[in-house]
Amino acid sequence: GTSRQIPQTIIIGVRKGGTRALLEMLDIHPNIVVAATEVHFFDWDENYVKGIDWYRSLMPCSSGNQITIEKTPGYFTSPQAPERIHDMNSSIKLLLILRDPTERVISDYTQVYYNRVESHKPVQLFEDIVIKNGALNTKYKAIWRSLYDVHMEKWLKHFSLDQIHIVDGNTLIKDPLPELQKVERFLNLPSRIMSSNFYFNQTKGFYCIRSDGRERCLHESKGRPHPLVNNTVLEQLYSYFREHNAKFYRMVNHSFDWH
Repeated sequence: GTSRQIPQTIIIGVRKGGTRALLEMLDIHPNIVVAATEVHFFDWDENYVKGIDWYRSLMPCSSGNQITIEKTPGYFTSPQAPERIHDMNSSIKLLLILRDPTERVISDYTQVYYNRVESHKPVQLFEDIVIKNGALNTKYKAIWRSLYDVHMEKWLKHFSLDQIHIVDGNTLIKDPLPELQKVERFLNLPSRIMSSNFYFNQTKGFYCIRSDGRERCLHESKGRPHPLVNNTVLEQLYSYFREHNAKFYRMVNHSFDWH
């Protein structure tokens, strides 16, 4: 009695915001099934042309009382994704997980840094990428990805605010349950995720998951130590994002505890 369904909910981003943690934690819920990989259907043209049946074929099997969720963090910053998702299902519910934009930039850099080290490619210091000729390098893609107001504007052209639930990524890491309970309510699901589903792993420094009699933590690539960043550079980033953050807060009628 199961079949592959087009997702009724999509985690649209943001990259390095905690999308994997959110997906894994929601997977605890008996009424949720999740896609195993990032599909990149709505943001990559070479996938989008394969059509909706190809997209559906990558989804897990679900029963009538379950909802299917996929996550691709690249959707949030994609110019095409909002319209394409709207064309598929104009009443879909979207999940967006965000964290402090400066922290997100540093986390973005950290991921690329480790990927380059593992591939034996040359690496640059964070400050050397972020600062060019004494000024902030606003062309650096990691900075552009953290301009939440710029990207959100595109989504609000196609979806109403009550279709987009924003998860606080900073809170999810420190205290997952309240954030997940808000998602349960947003998705009109019975409350099934409990505090006993989480335990704090001292070694990793974040919460791991306990469900179905087994324990699991996020991949070792998650929670990597960030580089220590020069304070002057940090202040430049905080200052640059301040106005964008304020605009974003007005857009979504909600403030966050960001620098």
